[in-house]
Formats: sequence, structure tokens, C-alpha cells
Amino acid sequence: MSDITREDVAHLARLARLAVTDDELDVFSGQLDAILDTVGRVSEIDDDVPPTSHVAPLTNVLRPDEPRPSLPREAALAGAPAAEEGRFRVPRILGEEP
Repeated sequence: MSDITREDVAHLARLARLAVTDDELDVFSGQLDAILDTVGRVSEIDDDVPPTSHVAPLTNVLRPDEPRPSLPREAALAGAPAAEEGRFRVPRILGEEP
């Protein structure tokens, strides 16, 4: 056990500028104690265990990148709320010059 005391929790709360009640001090001291014990168990792992990011191996499943004909301009602009000169018309932003 790490033996986190109420005073330790109160000190951490002051450093973090958190207002905690007396009841919360008891709850948090138990929770922090359990967290530190769990983290401490990591140091007990043998050094010969390789680090892993995933339990199962990952493979990328990608389709081949092959050029294909694109959507015709008229079809793309057909669903637009506003179009002008073959382009999407959008409101001016950031005070751009006309």
C-alpha cells in the first residue's frame, strides 16, 4: 500500500486549487491509494516483456489507388444551395476584400 493520507490529498487539492470536503478527502485518499498501488505493480513486470500497443496484430486493408472518372461538375453542383460560374458559392469570411 502507498498509504496516501488525508493530509496528502488535502495538499494535492491545494496545489491543484480544488475545493474538497472532508468526506471527499476520505474517498479520494482511498482512490489515490488504489491507483498508486496499481501503477506500482507495473514496475514488477519482467524487463524481457516487449512493449505492445495492441493485443492483436494490425494490418491496413486498403483498396488499390486507381484513377477513376470523377463526378461531373453539373452533378456536383446540383445539390449545392448556391453556385456561381461553375463553383460553389459560399458566404464571405474574415472580412476578405471583394
